[in-house]
Amino acid sequence: MEDNGGAMGAPHQRKFSLPVDSEHKSTKFNIFSVAAPHMRTFHLSWISFCACFISSFAAAPLLPVIRDNLNLTDTDIGNAGIASVSGAVFARIMMGSACDLVGPRIASASLILITSPAVYLTSIVSSPVTFFLARFFTGFSLATFVSTQFWMSSMFSSNVVGTANGVAGGWGNLGGGATQLIMPYVFAIIEHIGATKFTAWRIAFFIPALFQTLSAFAVLLLGEDTPDGNFGRLKKTGEKAKDKFSKVLYNGVTNYRGWILALTYGYCFGVELTIDNVIANYFYDRFDLNLHTAGIVAASFGLANLFSRPYGGVLSDVVAKRYGMRGRLWALWLVQTIGGILCVVLGLVDSLSSSIAIMLIFSVFVQAACGLTFGVVPFVSRRSLGVISGMTGGGGNVGSVLTQLIFFRGNRYTKETGITLMGVMIIACTLPIVLIYFPQWGSMLLGPSSKIASEEDYYLSEWSDEEKTKGYHIGSLKFAENSRSERGKPLKGTADADDDSPSHV
Repeated sequence: MEDNGGAMGAPHQRKFSLPVDSEHKSTKFNIFSVAAPHMRTFHLSWISFCACFISSFAAAPLLPVIRDNLNLTDTDIGNAGIASVSGAVFARIMMGSACDLVGPRIASASLILITSPAVYLTSIVSSPVTFFLARFFTGFSLATFVSTQFWMSSMFSSNVVGTANGVAGGWGNLGGGATQLIMPYVFAIIEHIGATKFTAWRIAFFIPALFQTLSAFAVLLLGEDTPDGNFGRLKKTGEKAKDKFSKVLYNGVTNYRGWILALTYGYCFGVELTIDNVIANYFYDRFDLNLHTAGIVAASFGLANLFSRPYGGVLSDVVAKRYGMRGRLWALWLVQTIGGILCVVLGLVDSLSSSIAIMLIFSVFVQAACGLTFGVVPFVSRRSLGVISGMTGGGGNVGSVLTQLIFFRGNRYTKETGITLMGVMIIACTLPIVLIYFPQWGSMLLGPSSKIASEEDYYLSEWSDEEKTKGYHIGSLKFAENSRSERGKPLKGTADADDDSPSHV
């Protein structure tokens, strides 16, 4: 059965191919479907994000050739790697606010189109400075991750939102591995046709640039902001409140849970970005591999996103069915800490086969932690979901920038030492997860509050009494009802055992 009623009491009605809750979010995730709006949105979001990831890291597997052509030093390469992820720090925060105000469709497509010229222009860079600038502006496109996660949280209900976020983010991140395979082969084909190697790498950049451009038009023409339609129409018909930027931003940045998730995400996704930038060059230099082989080895790290990050999202939803939000937090801490330990080991082993094996296992845990993080993010705030997503996503880029500045810029540390120290940082920066506390659900170590223990109390506190009289809080009220599953499965014989929350399917 389906709930096909209109939002906020409006007359608009729509039938859906998948079962939905009271917010018209899908309660099922059917990866083989392309039905509008839920699954079509899923496929548009991950493909467009993947295109941006391919563009942002297209230079990494070709660095040995680009280095010779532009006479880049190790410091130049390190600076360019930092530039590729630093631009998205501010962009991700702004993308979150843009999603809250104008919707993920317009926000995502606009950023993709604005940054695509930087990918085309990479083909004409002629110095370390212009190479740095090209990677910097291309990297802004990584902020589409925020719109991807916002979109999934707007389309899928609490029981499957971790899975949807994990698969969309993971398949998008596949671009980091795919580009390690694609660009060396594109380069080789162009060189085989007759171009010199210093010309071939430049022509190769037109492939990711074109893919990125086409993905933007697909999002713009085929995407929808919510199950009930685009933000523009919903605001005109009164089905969606016209929120104020200042209030959305303030509500988000004053929620300490968002800052903790930003820190911890800096040492799962931030580490992933760092590895994408350094791993091909690491295997090329340390184990004397050729360009193609180093690219294949490096690609295996990013390509693990095919299943590892989705696995993290699925794991978050699975443990939540029994243990609620507390289960999500415990799973995140445990998986990310194990990832840190494996990262330490990766830097210590000195044989090629052992390094590859440890790297593959490490990739599964660090990427699964990314999926687990965004199993928690959708519940931090209903009103400022985009801001919290942007803060968390931006934290990933900040973590990568700091890690590359400290451990992989210049010759202060060898790359293997840098990798080991990065693992220590992962372990340390994962500890604050223990401080995340939801009064209605508890934390890793504490149970729910005896004073404020309802979802309605938590989510309606984001709205003033005046805003409530205008009905702006209705969406939060529905979300609170649909998120009661985060209490976990009650034990038999407890007072809550017979308190079944109403469902909408």
